[in-house]
Amino acid sequence: MTFFGVGRLFGIIAAASLALWPFFGTAQVRLNDLVEVVGVRCNDLIGYGLVVGLNGSGDTLRNSPYTEEALASLLERLGVNVQDEQFRPDNVAAVVVTGILPPFGRPGSRMDVQVSSIGDASSLQGGMLVMTPMLAADNQVYAVAQGPLIVSGFAAGGAAAGVQQGNPTLGTIPGGARIEREVAFEFGDMRRIRLALRNPDFTTAQQIERELNTRFMDSPARMLDAGTVELNTDRTGLAPASLMASIEGMMMTPDQKARVVIDQRSGTIVLGQDVRIEPVAVAQGPLTIRVTERPIAVPAAPFTDADTVVVPRTEIEIDQDVAEISVLGGATLRDLVEGLNALNVAPRDMVEIFEALKAAGALHAEIVLQ
Repeated sequence: MTFFGVGRLFGIIAAASLALWPFFGTAQVRLNDLVEVVGVRCNDLIGYGLVVGLNGSGDTLRNSPYTEEALASLLERLGVNVQDEQFRPDNVAAVVVTGILPPFGRPGSRMDVQVSSIGDASSLQGGMLVMTPMLAADNQVYAVAQGPLIVSGFAAGGAAAGVQQGNPTLGTIPGGARIEREVAFEFGDMRRIRLALRNPDFTTAQQIERELNTRFMDSPARMLDAGTVELNTDRTGLAPASLMASIEGMMMTPDQKARVVIDQRSGTIVLGQDVRIEPVAVAQGPLTIRVTERPIAVPAAPFTDADTVVVPRTEIEIDQDVAEISVLGGATLRDLVEGLNALNVAPRDMVEIFEALKAAGALHAEIVLQ
């Protein structure tokens, strides 16, 4: 892919024009970055817990009754009877703890977790997460999280003004959860390994099949569809783990679809190297219309009962630059970029030009708007 932006983004574009970097051809990519092994996957975990030790920035228990219930339940499990007691601590916050159980995660190993406030706490800075079980989709406990939070955001202010940077009610605990249960998966017993392409493409899948069959004598690879290549481990003479270790570093050139990706918020435009356009003429010229209201008050005649009358007056100005007509066409990405540079179009106009080229059938690429 060839990347360029709009405006001053990344220093590539200036004065709302496009700049083209020299294109050196499609880079080779490791097989490990193109495919995923079917069955080797992560699992999402979630838990509900309490963060304690906050400096007066916790939940208001009157507005967050679930925090009070969870705190009372925690204290009762620790042998502290709080029934019929009136306690209103402001250093406790109810949170949701999320994490990702990595593939081949074994009991005793650690994983990172994210902690998010669900009450009206103003900050989690300086807090510590109390032991929190983390559940998977099967409602089974797979990890337990606990530890001090790292909060990058902060908020401060006074009676008339305040400032906030980042999100003070969101924190992380690196290695804050210990895995208690592993997902049953016997990778070593697999006789057939399926490689799933992250971006399904028939040409790329066929190339993977060809490269794997060239490496091994008995042609163990077989392309099933645009997104799957099956590998027979018996024909390689290697164990599944050793087989993946031997092939994941293979270098190959993936095929890519012609795409034009447009981020309308930042004005970034990304063109794939295979973008092609037919010869087409494009006219682009800005049109500015200014409408100004200048009402005039007409006073009443003296010695009369008439009222002052306000007479509306509207001024309309139209500024229209002469539209420049430029011919875009050619078989390369450089032709397209040089043609757009010749028009000297504004950032937002580029989006409309690409959409118009697509509607006219002159742009042979998929437009992806973000």
